[in-house]
Amino acid sequence: MTSIMTNSAAMAALSTLRSITSDMETTQNRVSSGYRVETAADNSAYWSIATTMRSDTKALETVTDALGLGAAMVDVTYTAMDASIGIVDQIKAKMVAALEPGVDKNKIQLDIDQLQEQILSIATSASFAGENWLYHEAGGNTPAEKSIVGSFNRDASGLISLTTLDIDTEYVSLIKLGFGGPVAARGNGILSNVRTNINYVDSSGATVVGTASGGVHDFDLTGMTRDELLLQIQATDLASEELADATSTVGALKSRIDMQEKFVRDLIDSIDTGVGRLVDADMNEESTRLKALQTQQQLGIQSLTIANSSSQSILQLFN
Repeated sequence: MTSIMTNSAAMAALSTLRSITSDMETTQNRVSSGYRVETAADNSAYWSIATTMRSDTKALETVTDALGLGAAMVDVTYTAMDASIGIVDQIKAKMVAALEPGVDKNKIQLDIDQLQEQILSIATSASFAGENWLYHEAGGNTPAEKSIVGSFNRDASGLISLTTLDIDTEYVSLIKLGFGGPVAARGNGILSNVRTNINYVDSSGATVVGTASGGVHDFDLTGMTRDELLLQIQATDLASEELADATSTVGALKSRIDMQEKFVRDLIDSIDTGVGRLVDADMNEESTRLKALQTQQQLGIQSLTIANSSSQSILQLFN
């Protein structure tokens, strides 16, 4: 039946055209934004996951900044400690030279004074961003455990935690002044500690126990007897061993930070890739779909035109 009140063909064509237009708008939005899931209305589950993971990525980017800051501090500390090892070796060599008969101890002490000043300069200048892990003074920079943020973690239940890389500056301190005696295992610092109960071989060849007269950075050998000098050499050798041990600890932390920094960067890339798989639009697919919809739209318009023209043909019946 042909009716001038209801054009079923035109209504069907119009409905199809509206559907095509809606699909075109969706596809055009995906092409322009690059996202298949841009809002929660597109896919609430994927959008929620993507939003949470993007937030975690921002936190991990902050972690990389913290690791960079920590790496800089550790690098400064390691460089200073490595330089100190060479200077302590020079001091020990000059002390051994002072054991030779006829040697002017005053001249040797002048050389040692300069090396001791250099140790002090290294320790006090090993600072970064206001932090110094090697030189400590009472009432100022006190040894403490330092923590570097290493990672941001979220478990299966959504609970958040942080991984930290820790180091006790009490253990690596080179010089520690004004603390009123031994503190913890390192006493007054590796190079400023006055060592007691040291076993050494005296000038007669006997093994005895004694106390050094000063730390590596502040002793004076000009008035020492041969046995006192032997004791000071042994104390310096022990300090050298402790310094090497502490430097190894800092070196291991340095290596750990480098590995963690690389891991966090790789983790950020992996998360970005995973989120992209959930919400990114496939541009090849969307561009192909857009062309198909444009063709369908043109055909829909033509179909609607034909459906509307059938109503006009009724006028010819009344001529």
